[in-house]
Amino acid sequence: MDRATVIGFIGALALIGWAMHSGGTVAAYIDPGSLLIVFGGTSATVLARFRWEDFVAHLKEAINAFRSRHREPEILVEWFMEWAKKVREDGRFALEPIAQQTTDDYLKQGLQLLVDGADELRLTERMRIAMDHQKAHQSQMINMWQAWVDVAPAMGMIGTLVGLVQMLGNMSDPQSIGPAMALALLTTLYGAILAFVIAGPIVQKLIQVAKEEDQYQQTVLNGLIMIARGDGPVKIMDAMAALVPPRDAANLLPSTPAAAGDE
Repeated sequence: MDRATVIGFIGALALIGWAMHSGGTVAAYIDPGSLLIVFGGTSATVLARFRWEDFVAHLKEAINAFRSRHREPEILVEWFMEWAKKVREDGRFALEPIAQQTTDDYLKQGLQLLVDGADELRLTERMRIAMDHQKAHQSQMINMWQAWVDVAPAMGMIGTLVGLVQMLGNMSDPQSIGPAMALALLTTLYGAILAFVIAGPIVQKLIQVAKEEDQYQQTVLNGLIMIARGDGPVKIMDAMAALVPPRDAANLLPSTPAAAGDE
């Protein structure tokens, strides 16, 4: 789990809860009608904009906002250096056991293409197609969560107007003014919380995840292309060293003269 996202998410909700409790009881801020208008109305409106399959998928995609997908670049460089050495010594078929054990679909596809003898052009075309497909999927998921940010405040405003109409239409009944006013105010509150405390951070986190995934896939593609060209471990290290933090760059230097000669 990504600690920053979880801590920030829980912290924001906790502070809102504390503010509610400090002024009375939290139960006073719970209104089923307001919840139904904001959460039910927003989800229904988002569903109306997209397909059912995408709607279900984007709810599952929210998990990525709380999942840490950080990959250590120095480890990735070390992998490609090791794989390049294996290919030079034993040929591309030496990568087949590695491909079978790889859990990352993108990396697995690339390694399998190398095993199948794909040249640089075919490898690049196939991997670019996979990258474009991933980008399109992530863009769709981000757009759907952005729809929550756009719709939730509007549903809160609709609930406010409904509550005001109910209140003004029953001014002769003092007992109805309180529930109507609660509906008017709480829908605005719920809309703001849903849009800016829940959906907004998910959108920004998914954007960050998409950028990190794109960088990772581009790095993998560059490494696969170099292996397809027959480049050695040291050349791969030199080309990919810029991805590694300076404090860890020394760990990638060849430790033996034999390794240094595998250019």
